[in-house]
Amino acid sequence: MDKVARRQIALWLLICSAMVFSILVVGGVTRLTHSGLSIVEWKPLIGVVPPLNQSEWDETFDKYKQTPEYQKVNHQMSLDEFKGIFFWEYWHRVLGRLIGVVFLLPFLYFCWRRKVERALVPKLLGIFLLGGMQGAMGWYMVKSGLVDDPRVSHYRLTAHLSLAFLIFVAMFWLALGLLAERTRTTSDATLRGLQRIGFWLLILVGYMVVSGGFVAGIRAGKAYNSFPLMNGHILPPESFVIDPWYLNFFNNMALVQFDHRLGAWLLAFLVPWFWWKIKLAAAVSATARRVATLLLVMLLVQIVLGISTLLLAVPVGLGAAHQGGAMLVLGMLLWLNHELRVAREWRV
Repeated sequence: MDKVARRQIALWLLICSAMVFSILVVGGVTRLTHSGLSIVEWKPLIGVVPPLNQSEWDETFDKYKQTPEYQKVNHQMSLDEFKGIFFWEYWHRVLGRLIGVVFLLPFLYFCWRRKVERALVPKLLGIFLLGGMQGAMGWYMVKSGLVDDPRVSHYRLTAHLSLAFLIFVAMFWLALGLLAERTRTTSDATLRGLQRIGFWLLILVGYMVVSGGFVAGIRAGKAYNSFPLMNGHILPPESFVIDPWYLNFFNNMALVQFDHRLGAWLLAFLVPWFWWKIKLAAAVSATARRVATLLLVMLLVQIVLGISTLLLAVPVGLGAAHQGGAMLVLGMLLWLNHELRVAREWRV
């Protein structure tokens, strides 16, 4: 694959990554405004067109009136109020479809022009399949809130969120690899150690994403709105009241929020330590040092956002910004991990 083709494909993947970031933020607002159950049907093709006249709006609103959310929570909602929640979910779904189109059409074009090397094709097809799974998981999640309880399953919500991050990781990592080729091994022991630390920090951020999904799913951010202690406790005494004990890690507001806080504390100590080790390492490139500094700054912003979101009991703007901040931290950490593995003699 020539350098021009590599740049073109990398740019396309970076655009798709930015779109995934956008849908994550829109999805956060959709969840926080309780808009996700406003559209009670899944029509992947004809669902692109919203209601266009009063009759169609009345019909759509009547379908919503049959749901547990309307009957138990929003039974006094007017049609104009319904339109407010409808359009957040609508644009969330349209953006998801748009990402699919923006990914598929250039992919077919690049394949037709034979610009994609053979080894890259199954990876790109895998990303497309993940996107399809994400759409199906989104509807599977919504369905869980249309039966009896007007809340979606927090397990399905966490799976939906995690898939979005996984798709972002796959796209962004491939784009980075096309712009700067990675080495397989390095003889520098210090550099190998930094690579291992970077990998485990990625695992920790992945844990934060999953635990954050459970916090959002059971609305644990609405409780224990104090910092640094949780209502005067490091670990609230009610953290293991559910039987069997292991369900507390998924269903107990106290323990779920504690687990998320614990991950944040670890990152707050480990990332500055990692930054300092990179600063002292002679084998690290200037680009990696700059990215490490960006990561440190973004983590500080994310921690401030997280604490503010908690203390203010999850206002919509801060909650969505905190969710988007998680993807920015992950993106910078991916970039840093990649820079620690770049072959110095080869870069597009």
